[in-house]
Amino acid sequence: MIRTNKDFLSYIELLDKKHPDFFVLEAHDSGDIILEQDKRYKVLFLIKEGITKCYLSDENGKDFIQEFFGEGMQFGELEVFSNKSSYCSTEAITKVCTYKISHTNYNYLLENDPIFNKHVLKAMAEKIGYKAPRFSFQQSYSIEENLLKLKELYPDFDKLFSKKDIANYLGITIRSLNRTLNNLKESKKK
Repeated sequence: MIRTNKDFLSYIELLDKKHPDFFVLEAHDSGDIILEQDKRYKVLFLIKEGITKCYLSDENGKDFIQEFFGEGMQFGELEVFSNKSSYCSTEAITKVCTYKISHTNYNYLLENDPIFNKHVLKAMAEKIGYKAPRFSFQQSYSIEENLLKLKELYPDFDKLFSKKDIANYLGITIRSLNRTLNNLKESKKK
């Protein structure tokens, strides 16, 4: 649920010492939109600490949370390669500290630093590889089974995330989420 990449973060911290003019540390408060869907950016971000949500808003204003990002996760990198507007919004859930890097410096590192390049390729492959099994599980199993799986993997997910975020992550309504949570409570009592 909360994706991290501590190896990439460690390498970024080394690169920040080697190229201090490439990276800018930025602080974001909970609720801050760091990257906004359909806007053009010339920078991307890597999370040093904190948790964000990456979501897509449809024309009806419904949000679908694709992923929750933690330490070492980058966002805004697809736009470096596509040269298009941002596909999703990324919002801080907790206080977040990010490394911000320009597309120019990111491309420089891609072309001149094979270790950085491998970290980027691995991170992108893991993002893609994570989505298919997650979406498949969500489509193949009931809401109750999805919630039980989340509780197994992240015992305190319901304390960290709002009900709205949990529902948007599972692709369901808050009403369906509440009904399922109540059914789970009732079955525990029996």
